Amino acid sequence: MRKLTVLLMLVFALAMAGGCAKKVASTPAGTTASGAGEGSAAAPSGVNDAQLKAIDKIGADRIYFAFDKSDLTEESRQILTEKSELLKSFPALSLLVEGHCDERGTNEYNMALGERRARAAYDYLVMMGIEPTRLSIMSYGEERPAVAGANEEAWSKNRRCEFKATAN
Repeated sequence: MRKLTVLLMLVFALAMAGGCAKKVASTPAGTTASGAGEGSAAAPSGVNDAQLKAIDKIGADRIYFAFDKSDLTEESRQILTEKSELLKSFPALSLLVEGHCDERGTNEYNMALGERRARAAYDYLVMMGIEPTRLSIMSYGEERPAVAGANEEAWSKNRRCEFKATAN
């Protein structure tokens, strides 16, 4: 009898906990809840159209890296300069810089390399006049490939930084 009582209490507790689940917030048209593949995150209410366009533009271009490198190319610097100009025009926006790697190397090594790549972009944006408090970095290492495949074409697309802008 005691086992039955404990079992019933457990079932009741689980049923009550399931009823308290968070509701997923709806996202504005043209964005996704995760922002995956879009380069931007969902904006909070009160964001105007110009800010939404800037968020999309900032997240649109990725920068790419050579194998086992975190050095910025001339093309990467141009892309980051454009992003810095947009960020200067919209001081209410913050930016997450995500560093990614291809699948070669250990998980630990790729996490560190992804962080170095994100840090290189972060440092360049700070050098261009963006306040460090508006920037953050995240390394995903090899965990979020942009392209599946075990060849140089796929690997070259996975060695990248992506950018997620959000309104404060």
